[in-house]
Amino acid sequence: MYTIAALYHFTRFPDPDALRPALQELCGAHLVKGTLLLAQEGINGTIAGPRAGIDAVLAHIRALPGCADLDWKEATSDHPPFGKMKVRLKKEIVTMGQPDVDPRASVGNYVEPEDWNALIRSEDVVVIDTRNDYEVAIGTFDGAIDPNTASFREFPTWWEENKERFHNKRVAMFCTGGIRCEKSTNFLLGQGVEDVYHLKGGILRYLEETPPEDSTWQGECFVFDNRVSVGHGLVEGPHKLCHGCRRPILPEDVKRPEYEHGVSCHRCIGETSEQDKARFRERQKQIQLARVRGQEHLGSD
Repeated sequence: MYTIAALYHFTRFPDPDALRPALQELCGAHLVKGTLLLAQEGINGTIAGPRAGIDAVLAHIRALPGCADLDWKEATSDHPPFGKMKVRLKKEIVTMGQPDVDPRASVGNYVEPEDWNALIRSEDVVVIDTRNDYEVAIGTFDGAIDPNTASFREFPTWWEENKERFHNKRVAMFCTGGIRCEKSTNFLLGQGVEDVYHLKGGILRYLEETPPEDSTWQGECFVFDNRVSVGHGLVEGPHKLCHGCRRPILPEDVKRPEYEHGVSCHRCIGETSEQDKARFRERQKQIQLARVRGQEHLGSD
């Protein structure tokens, strides 16, 4: 059984590069795999491995400057969610492209999962899904607005173009685990919006704690590991991943003529050139050859 830990924490790392080698070595020593992002604004990522290994890595992160109160969400899987471990340096741990946004200064009002339904059912509340379009496509809350953004970086532009729609409304936002809402609520506060709320712990905590019969969630929640999607109780969902475009697809989509493993699906077949597809086929061939030899290919998941 693999323990999965999804985490993020905003703090000040003057030299995040100096933290990377020890984290990479520790994860390798404890058979922990996944991705951790380091930036001057903090740390973000999802890792998976044996219970003792996850505990060791979390203890190390909590000992980093300003991380003593690190929070994380856990789930389990009976198959490995990741194929390798990556500790990467980034300009932002979640990219919004707004240099003045700082969740350490202020964020919106946290709403506990048990209080979320009552809030979003209020007539003076507008509910905004801050996730990417392909995430929203497989599940969201009843009545939530989909900005139809391809990346989180597009959210500020979308807000500027649509803010008049929400005049005199309280704004409630949500995302997978909470990190995007830390930035988006700080952004809205900076834009002069006074009543801003966000779901504490994100969709994952809501699905973990809310009984299906009391839920206002519809569909599945996309997750950034090999589970692809989860439902209530964080039970693994039916979705697979197109390794050509990294979008979630259903098992029946694999039977469509546009689907080619590791190359394309019905959503992306027209988005890539024949040269791209040839490159994807070669990548998939090398992955399969590496597996036959019992090796790990750098392009594998």
